[in-house]
Amino acid sequence: MPALSYFITFSTYGTLLHGDERGSVNRNHNVAGEPLLPADTELQHNRRALMTDPEYRMGTLERETVLASVRQHAGFRGWSLFAVHVRTTHVHIVVVCDAKPERMMTEFKAYATRALNRSKPAEAHRKHWSRHGSTRWLNTDESVRRAVEYTLDEQGEQMAFYQAKDEERQEP
Repeated sequence: MPALSYFITFSTYGTLLHGDERGSVNRNHNVAGEPLLPADTELQHNRRALMTDPEYRMGTLERETVLASVRQHAGFRGWSLFAVHVRTTHVHIVVVCDAKPERMMTEFKAYATRALNRSKPAEAHRKHWSRHGSTRWLNTDESVRRAVEYTLDEQGEQMAFYQAKDEERQEP
């Protein structure tokens, strides 16, 4: 079992606001298995009023662009990807590496943004990602297996995704 495995998730800008009926996380509500923030239409309305750009949803081209940038950046850094799934409104990444998960998420978002800006220069000024995201440490083989399964098989129809073959799964 690799010592530093992580499940990283980040959302597109404006598509999951605090107060949403699906629930959300914040600094005080971000532990696996504990309750999410409850639905609160007033909070959601207030958060939407603070937005400076329209919400961002990715089409097929954008999802493929983000997937390619995540794979390229992980390869450049020597980080081992177990699974990646780029959805219309969020990205899940199961990764093994020697870096802090917050740094990885920041770099994945930055490289994805650059790739999106290159593919659609007219939209380079807009926000693509929500602030921060979720970074969970996977400390057992079972937790890694479950994160990969969730990422690939429990998101509905597969969109832009990657799954490492068993021989590709290795520590950096």
